[in-house]
Amino acid sequence: MFTGIIEAIGTIRAITPKSGDVRVLVETGKLDLADVKLGDSIAVNGTCLTVVELPGNGFWADVSRETLAHTIFSELKAGSPVNLEKALTPSSRLGGHLVSGHVDGVGEVIAREDNARAVQFRIRAPRELAKYIALKGSITVDGTSLTVNGVEGAEFELTIVPHTLAETIMIDYRPGRRVNLEVDLLARYLERLLLGDKASESPAAGSITEGFLAEHGYLKH
Repeated sequence: MFTGIIEAIGTIRAITPKSGDVRVLVETGKLDLADVKLGDSIAVNGTCLTVVELPGNGFWADVSRETLAHTIFSELKAGSPVNLEKALTPSSRLGGHLVSGHVDGVGEVIAREDNARAVQFRIRAPRELAKYIALKGSITVDGTSLTVNGVEGAEFELTIVPHTLAETIMIDYRPGRRVNLEVDLLARYLERLLLGDKASESPAAGSITEGFLAEHGYLKH
């Protein structure tokens, strides 16, 4: 688990094909690796990766086909900057929100404009994730825990303060940029709980629809 508070900006130094998937070398910059050992988890742009080698100035990790297919990892190359966060410990401060490091989908930055000293971004999420994005709720973008300041359909707005811009890769975001998205864990669990006994049925039978919510008293016609 993670908090979505980025600890350092790292750099992809090598991407090595390995029998259908890849192994990546991440140079970790100012991230302290003194307490990191083989098998530990580090979030790279919000994707939880397992440390398999520690060469000293960074770490190697394997990236599966599943991760390559459902994140922006396939678009990264040697020299790409990435957000980094080590996994939570029992003594960690939860400054953001609970983040699993399991990317739900890829979004796209569609607008950027200055807002006093901050920057306003509009991001389009995949349609299937729209139901999990709420005004003033939390969302993770490339591993950064952020507050949704506006939402319309599958598009949402973020207001990014100077500190976050300086300490993450968001400073480089421009329209057209694709980003990893992880929705709030609580929203996903709530959806599953609302299904009740229908959760054990097939996806089509167990989907939450407007009719389902009305039938169970969550909506009034």
